[in-house]
Amino acid sequence: MLLQVIRDHQDAQEMSLGTFLEQLGDRSFGWAILLACLVNLLPLPPGATLVTAIPLLIFCTQLALGFSSVRLPQRLARIRISGGAMRRIVLRLRPISRRLERIARPRLPAVFQPRREQLIGCLLLLVALALFVPLPLSGWFPAISLFVTSIGLVERDGVIVLTGAVAGIFSIALTVFVATSILIGANSLLH
Repeated sequence: MLLQVIRDHQDAQEMSLGTFLEQLGDRSFGWAILLACLVNLLPLPPGATLVTAIPLLIFCTQLALGFSSVRLPQRLARIRISGGAMRRIVLRLRPISRRLERIARPRLPAVFQPRREQLIGCLLLLVALALFVPLPLSGWFPAISLFVTSIGLVERDGVIVLTGAVAGIFSIALTVFVATSILIGANSLLH
């Protein structure tokens, strides 16, 4: 879908980022979450997720509220993308998209009914909140589960979305476990 939108507009002089995301439609959530997850999968210093998880919180909230596509603040939405940049994006993403297409394909379309997609958005928001909490050893799991789910959203693959959702529930449980352990440890040191 992303490559198709880019191909459709690669001859244009330029296009705004907001228009680009709008043309991706509901798949814009998958791409936005995927790109934001990549930042969170980098080895970052402790506490960095307090900043890097903010876009994920925004995108997941919009999905949970039933928006038709990702909406950016006007200042970001007006950023222009040149036709040359779009052509370079197509060339760079082609190997990645081919690999994704081997694994992911449209399956379980019932997952993508509007109400169910909003429920997925609510779960992803909770996962993004788990990522946002700066706890040691707990940040990678929410980021990985969001990444897996975003691939399913992009490719409309309900099996991958559900796999990511299960991983997300596990990552929330892990975050709660780590937070509880830290609180119990701190409480025992104080008393």
